[in-house]
Amino acid sequence: MSEKSRYSSTRYHDPGQQEFFSFENVVLKGLASDGGLFHPDSIPNVRNNLLDWKDLPFPDLAYEVIRLYVDESEISNAELKDIVHRSYSTFRHQDIVPTVTLDKSKNLHLLELFHGPTFAFKDVALQFLGNLFEFFLVRKNKNSEASQSRHHLTVIGATSGDTGSAAIYGLRGKKDVSVFIMFPDGKVSPVQEAQMTTVLDPNVHCLAVQGTFDDCQDFVKAAFGDAEMNKIHHLAAVNSINWARILAQITYYFYSYFSLLKTDPDLKPVKFVVPTGNFGDILAGYYASRMGLPVNKLVIATNENDILHRFWETGTYSKKSNYHPTKNPHNGIPADGSQAHAEGVKETLSPAMDILVSSNFERLLWHLALENEFAINPHVKRESSVRVAGGKIAAWFQDLKTTGKFTVEPELLDNAREIFATYRISDKQTTETIRACYRGEAVEKSGYVLDPHSAIGIAASLREISSPEHNKDVAVVSLATAHPAKFANAVDLALEHESGFSFDTVLPEQFVGLDKKERKVIKVPANTDLAGIRELVTKEVEKEKEERNGST
Repeated sequence: MSEKSRYSSTRYHDPGQQEFFSFENVVLKGLASDGGLFHPDSIPNVRNNLLDWKDLPFPDLAYEVIRLYVDESEISNAELKDIVHRSYSTFRHQDIVPTVTLDKSKNLHLLELFHGPTFAFKDVALQFLGNLFEFFLVRKNKNSEASQSRHHLTVIGATSGDTGSAAIYGLRGKKDVSVFIMFPDGKVSPVQEAQMTTVLDPNVHCLAVQGTFDDCQDFVKAAFGDAEMNKIHHLAAVNSINWARILAQITYYFYSYFSLLKTDPDLKPVKFVVPTGNFGDILAGYYASRMGLPVNKLVIATNENDILHRFWETGTYSKKSNYHPTKNPHNGIPADGSQAHAEGVKETLSPAMDILVSSNFERLLWHLALENEFAINPHVKRESSVRVAGGKIAAWFQDLKTTGKFTVEPELLDNAREIFATYRISDKQTTETIRACYRGEAVEKSGYVLDPHSAIGIAASLREISSPEHNKDVAVVSLATAHPAKFANAVDLALEHESGFSFDTVLPEQFVGLDKKERKVIKVPANTDLAGIRELVTKEVEKEKEERNGST
């Protein structure tokens, strides 16, 4: 196994554990058996030949980035190029992920990531991941015609909205794959729910869970850690805990930078502002920066579910805010316009970010913990530092499970603050930003309609631009994560009284009549436990296999 295709778990700290995994292992397993997340053993450095990529079309650039993390012994050049090009042939824009300028004087730009089949940024990763699954399964089953000997993948994912439909569109109809998507019943937008539940392919199963996204995410993590579940099924993950998701998302940071470089040869390192809930999208920016992309700062934009914002303020990662109107009146900066909720997930106008625990944050903590160990003990062997870092991660997340929080060392927090900044945006500010951008009051470009998640990014961008530390010559790129038509309620709330605005002007033809189509969904009651989920999944997979075998 070559170094560039070696992966490890964030919680690796026991000499008896398996240390390295191949790219195929990582893609098909999704989550490590010790509960950790897979990460590359080394991050390639492209600083010296960065400009060799500047004129590449997006699929070719994506190939070059991904190639660095996948050994040719696992996927050949020709095979990888085919996978990548097929993945982006489904996008509606010729640039796949275009960068548009909202305000030239502010040097503010928007990276549009919603031109894929489900009109959300998740398509960039999940079209690729779906084709990867298919590639590995075809290879595994090449000489297995008998149904009982074929390798069958059971994909389980949780969604707060966009991951579900993007995963379904990436996997629908694929042979030897069953996909189960859990979403919080009544807590995703009507369009998001319709996109998922109107897909009637036999291998697609939508589970409407009575609870929150975090309940869905807990089910997924528990399933991967369940010995009985793993004995019955070959489980695979589509959430951003799957490394292939992060890998595919690294690509558009490079592409956006090169897009700006074409119009500004003297381009300085760029600030990227990312609306985030599960920390996957901005983590991809972190890897891009570590690879050598000139990044000035990565700015986290959260809604009122602000666990990440509070971590950067305090160094404590806590499910429960310690906000108190008299004892801690400034915890979380009330001037942001939203008070941190006491506990639990708050429902907002940006439901894809209504997440209490950000899974991918663990990957960042692992890198920061390892760097901290290197700084403290520079003469200690790397293997020892890796074990210490893995032990810290395991202990922190055990504390999170038992006490609801953990606190990191001040040195680690200082390092995190060097790379990242954070802002928290309220629902009120979200609608105000949608309205101000449409009117051309907040930015020069009038008439642009933002979805609520992208509006959170722009609100944070405008704050960052107005901060005393900001250099006006530094370009700010805010990531637009979804098409506004996916969140009609929030957009209507902001723009219903605007002269000349009609939602019909932003409604894609693909959404017309979606609400009237036949639906397929399984309701999961609030009292369901892991055994109930296991039984449900097993029953549906067996039924699916019987139907397929009966038709062949």
